[in-house]
Formats: sequence, structure tokens, C-alpha cells
Amino acid sequence: MLVEAPAHLLAWLILALVLDGLVGDPPWLWRRLPHPVVMIGRLVTALEHALLDAPPDGQAPTERLADERAADASRRRRGVLLVLLVLGVAVATGAALQALAGQLPGGWLMEAVAAATLLAQRSLSDHVLAVAGGMDEGIEAARRKVAMIVGRDPDRLDQPAVGRAAIESAAENFSDGLVAPLVWALLLGMPGLVAYKAVNTMDSMIGHKSPRYRQFGWAAARLDDLVNLPASRLAALLAILAACVLPGASPARAWRTVRRDARWHRSPNAGWPEAAFAGALGVALCGPRSYGGVPSVAHWIGDGRRDVTAGDVRRAIRLLWLAWLIALGLLLLGFLALAAGGGTG
Repeated sequence: MLVEAPAHLLAWLILALVLDGLVGDPPWLWRRLPHPVVMIGRLVTALEHALLDAPPDGQAPTERLADERAADASRRRRGVLLVLLVLGVAVATGAALQALAGQLPGGWLMEAVAAATLLAQRSLSDHVLAVAGGMDEGIEAARRKVAMIVGRDPDRLDQPAVGRAAIESAAENFSDGLVAPLVWALLLGMPGLVAYKAVNTMDSMIGHKSPRYRQFGWAAARLDDLVNLPASRLAALLAILAACVLPGASPARAWRTVRRDARWHRSPNAGWPEAAFAGALGVALCGPRSYGGVPSVAHWIGDGRRDVTAGDVRRAIRLLWLAWLIALGLLLLGFLALAAGGGTG
């Protein structure tokens, strides 16, 4: 069955959300088994070697394309092919899992467990909380911890910059790691969920503007921007709603910051949840940073304090969990509404 009944779909999504929130990614399990995202990554790596490192369009390795535009076009075509192949495998895998679950008694439980491995609320919270703990210990510990979740140069970060990076990561990955998977699961079931994780993984691996990936990773990066567009807006809304119940947070300021500053982010999506978190917590995020020793200028998002503390990071984690709870509540309301109406199809 390619299209799942709404009540069935909501049931395993709710359980998946709870399982991820309670358990996350237990290290003992993934030391023994390959994580689904790791398996997607291996496929991307294998196809990258086969497509990008292979002679372009059948030419011998020693030959060079006379026209650099043709070379770029060739790399872009091969990048598009990689995206199509990985997406095909992801959709087929999700459809097979969904079909198998539909044939088994209690198959929705299997879908819930599988889906929980593709959500990232608990692991995100744990990593960001570790940064707050590192900030308590001192700048070197803070830099070590934040280097695990962001790509900017950690040795150039002072304590406030570490805190800003941690909150930015919490906001952006709330959208990418939780809200977007839920959105695509709600729209397309298990195939949509697995396909989204494949897109997100491809973007993280090859969607860079380095000389190697500027053309080859173009399709992966653009597709990631597209599929994250609805989730980033929804994630910002959930953060604003969460600010209504977090003591000291301001939903009105969060709303104003999203409307004013989200568009200034270099990402078409990340600025939305980051602006919501910045406004809700009364801090300023983004600003100048460095990647690989190269300074990068970025607009400030939010007009609050730039001197972010470990306490601000912990408040961001509380905001994160309140937004998670609101998302869970909305799914529960949908399920109860369907159950009350007797609707399953």
C-alpha cells in the first residue's frame, strides 16, 4: 500500500517522536549496527567515486575538456545522476519497509522504530547541552564541544561566539533533524521520510561550494533548499509558540525578528528558525565567523545581546523541547480527531 491511512501514519509518527525523544541514538546499538544515515552516506560516497572521479563523459583520464563550461556542465549532470540514483534507492527502501509493515501484525510498531532512527531531537539536545557544559569548564572545553556540531573554525571562537554557534545549531537542526522529517513523512509516508534523510545527507556531504563540489553538488544543495523550505517556516512557528510558555521568552519579539531578519541569512531556510530562537531568547545570532581560516561576513540576526552565555544555551534547549512538545501535541490532536470521527482513509 503506497498511501497509508492517516490514523495509521500518525500512530507510528507519534511513537517515533516519543522513542527518539526518550532514547535518541544509543551508542551501544550503533556500535554494532550501521546507522541508516551511515548507510546512505556509504552509497553517496560510492557513487561519488564512480561518477565524479571517473573520466568525464567517457574521456580518457589524461584528456582535458577544452571548454571549461562543458566541464562544469558534465560535473553538474553527473551530480544530478547521483541525486536521482540515491533518491531512487531511498524511495524504494521506504516503500518496501512500508509494504512489509502493512503485511505484519503490529507492523506500525516496526515503522515507528525505523522512523525514530531518522529523527534527531534527543541527539541534538545532548550535543548542544554538552556545549553548555563545556562553556562552564572554560574556553578550550567549549571549543572542543562546539566543534562536534558546527563547521566553523573553533579556535577563533570566544565564549559568546561558542554560545551563539550552539544556539544556531539547535535552531537549524530542529528544522532539519525533526520538523522536516515529520513534514515529509506526513506528506509521503515512510518513502518520504527516507527520501528526505537521503537529500539531507547528500547536501551535508557534497552540497558545498568548494572547487570539487561546486558543480557536482549543485543538485543536492538546491534540492535540500527546496525540501526544507516548508519545514523551516513551520519550525520558526513552533519556536514562537514555545516562547509563549517559556518563562522570560518573548513570542512577540520572536515574530518580529523572523519577519525582519530571516531573509538576511545566507541560507534560504536556516534564517527562519534561527531568527525565531534569537528573538525568543533576546540574543543576537550569526554575525562574522571563519571557515578553514577564511573569514566570512554574515548579517546579525536579532537585536538582543551578543554576549551569549551557557545559561542562554540551556534556555535554548528548553525552548527546543517545548517546541518538540507542541509538535507532539499537534500530532496527538490529529490522531484523536481522526479516531473520534472514525476516519482512517
